[in-house]
Amino acid sequence: MTEHWLAMVLLLTYSLLLIHNAYIGSKTSVGLDDFYVGGRKMGGLAIGISFFATFASTNSYIGHAGKGYTYGLAWMAMPLMLILFTYITWRWIGPKTRRLAARFDALTLPDFLASRFLRPLEGKGVAQKHPLLIVSGLIIVFCSLLYLVAIFKGVGHLFERFFDVPYEVAIGIALVIVMLYTSVGGFVSVVRTDVIQGVLMMVGAVTIFYFVTSAAGGVGALVDLSEMPSKDFLFDLNGGIPFVVLLGIALSGSLKLIVDPRQTSRFYALKDEASLRQGMWAAVIGLTIVQLCLYPVGIYAHLLMSGVTDTDLIIPTLVNDPSVFPIWAGDFLFIAIIAAAMSSMDSVLLVAASTFYKNLIQPFKLASAQIFPLAWTRAAVLLLAVISAGFALNPPGDILAITIFSGSLYAACFFPAVVCGLYWQKGSALGVLASMVVGVMTLLAWIGSGMSNILHEVFPALAASLLVYAVVALTSDDTVDLEQMVGLDSPLDQLIS
Repeated sequence: MTEHWLAMVLLLTYSLLLIHNAYIGSKTSVGLDDFYVGGRKMGGLAIGISFFATFASTNSYIGHAGKGYTYGLAWMAMPLMLILFTYITWRWIGPKTRRLAARFDALTLPDFLASRFLRPLEGKGVAQKHPLLIVSGLIIVFCSLLYLVAIFKGVGHLFERFFDVPYEVAIGIALVIVMLYTSVGGFVSVVRTDVIQGVLMMVGAVTIFYFVTSAAGGVGALVDLSEMPSKDFLFDLNGGIPFVVLLGIALSGSLKLIVDPRQTSRFYALKDEASLRQGMWAAVIGLTIVQLCLYPVGIYAHLLMSGVTDTDLIIPTLVNDPSVFPIWAGDFLFIAIIAAAMSSMDSVLLVAASTFYKNLIQPFKLASAQIFPLAWTRAAVLLLAVISAGFALNPPGDILAITIFSGSLYAACFFPAVVCGLYWQKGSALGVLASMVVGVMTLLAWIGSGMSNILHEVFPALAASLLVYAVVALTSDDTVDLEQMVGLDSPLDQLIS
């Protein structure tokens, strides 16, 4: 700690900023609308930065950056696909999502699905306890816990390496920080903090690329690396892993941008259409800088490290190596990576807690839950944070494996409902439920059979989910005319415009 005094000062300053933002958020969060989506009054620049900062967490800084060591240049397909899907999400998913959520006051993804598939049926007695709301809520809470475990793992390794403290202590430090400002400040606090964290993340990514590349011998060092017979696999599309499997990993990660509740909740908070356009470019540019700087780092690490068995330790080890990073740069990067982790943890926690209360507790009309909704939501933040930190003490896999599985699960369960629900008139609650069940079963069966080594599980799971959604939609009597319901332009008109 004496050696890294600058990191301690920066961490204290950063923590004080979090507390300040939590205080401001608490003052503005007087109701569920404010606590969950900032009262739908947020500007495009802040939401755009929050969008990419929320997505590019320790999974990018530690998990994905490290995997370049194993997969080589083929791994660059991942950031390119993420950038493309960020644009697609803001251009074609965001506008309709924002308008539909505002029209029917949707605060969570299950609320959004209810607005699309159940709202017209309320006259027939559809209640808040409809299976669509319960099942989708359970899936979101489960996937959120998985993702939080991965982030806690990354933060734990970082604190462990930097301050030479036990991994368990490191997890505890991260737990206390994120619980406090997320539970107190809500969405406003999260977004205000994300803006600070997003700027730190962009500067940090550029800094990591510069120092690692310089230590490895410059960009031209890739030529030297390609001439080493033992490193041929780094320049072969199928060298580290079959390219079709790698594409599946990239697809499952990219589809999260469309269907992950922590991403779609950003659209609920935007105040107008102009904010959408502004936010799109902030998100695309920010994500491009971060991803294209981080993903090559694992490749250059072959010139700086050897005998790597856990790629999650590559970045923490390099950042703490004075021969690669000056002490001041390493201390700054420590805070930048912590910021990356916190920007995702707070958003995931808020989405999970909001869904837990709004769609799994409130429908059962417990007296205290009806009277003190914010207190229950804040308690849910604390509970879910503690549970995920507990599992992170003995995580079920590396950061990439956990986050990719979470992404595959989200894609299989929600892609048909969100995308087809916005751009195809036919659809029903039964179709959504059926697609979720079949998608999850296919995903697990494919993994269990060992076929993931040939074709990534996201492809068959997504295909089965879409097929079931379409079949049920075409044969169901409870279809919903989205255009007449919300007054939106037809899908063709949307695409032309």
